Formats: sequence, C-alpha cells, structure tokens
Amino acid sequence: MLNVVFLTNSWLTSFNQPGLCITMAMLLHYFLLAAFTWMCLESVHFYLALVKVFNVYVPKYILKCCIAGWGIPAIVITLVLIINKDFYGNGSLSKSHPYSNFCWIQDNTVFYISVVAYFFLIFLMNTAMFITVPLQIHSVKTRTQKTSGFWKR
Repeated sequence: MLNVVFLTNSWLTSFNQPGLCITMAMLLHYFLLAAFTWMCLESVHFYLALVKVFNVYVPKYILKCCIAGWGIPAIVITLVLIINKDFYGNGSLSKSHPYSNFCWIQDNTVFYISVVAYFFLIFLMNTAMFITVPLQIHSVKTRTQKTSGFWKR
C-alpha cells in the first residue's frame, strides 16, 4: 500500500483538492510508519525465535502483533491530525517549495518528530535485537562446547 499511495500521490495532487491531498499525505505517512513498525516487530520475532526458543508462549501473539503493527502508526497519525490537519498538504502551496506537487507533511518539526525520530527509535530497537541475537547464539554455542568437552573427559 505504501508503494501504491506513493505512486498515485503526484497524480492525485494534480486535481488540486485540499481534502484529497490531506488524505493522500496522511495515508502515505501512515503506511510508511506501518512499514517501520512491522520491521521492528520482525526483529522482536527474530529475537523470540532464535534466543527465547523454549518456554515462550505469548497468548494471541499474531493479534498483538497486528494491533501493534497497525495501531501504533494510527495513533501517531491521529495525534498529528488532532493537533493540526494542515500539517499535511501540498508543498506547492508554500513559497519554500514552489515546484512541488506532492502531498506530504508540510511542517519540518512534525516531520522530524513523527518520521525521523520514529525511524530512529525503530532503528535502535532493531540494532539492539540484531546485536543481542548473535551474542546469545554465540554464548549458547560456547556453553554447549564446554559441556560436551566435560562429558568427553
């Protein structure tokens, strides 16, 4: 959906309908944040599958993943819309972007908080998971080798 919204954004902007532009910008923002959130959920799943292999039962795991994956971005978008729906719009309406015909976030502060900071938090989480997983696998491998060496002696 992110690709579809991205590819149709410029075309739909050409209709010069403010409501349509706000909707397209909001959908683009939502699906971008959803992609980041699902990327984070993949790293959590990776951690659970490779490190916490045994005795990990999360009731209604898929439901919780879906609520997080689709719900957290919806909360962010709702907050932006509640604060000011005019944060979304067409860049060509502003003097700083005279040739832009793309609906997106118009306020730099909102962009840096709701996209860049969000991505940075996801990136930190993924980095932590992907460092933890090899370290845990290495420690399990080392313990297994020590135990097998003990029994051989």
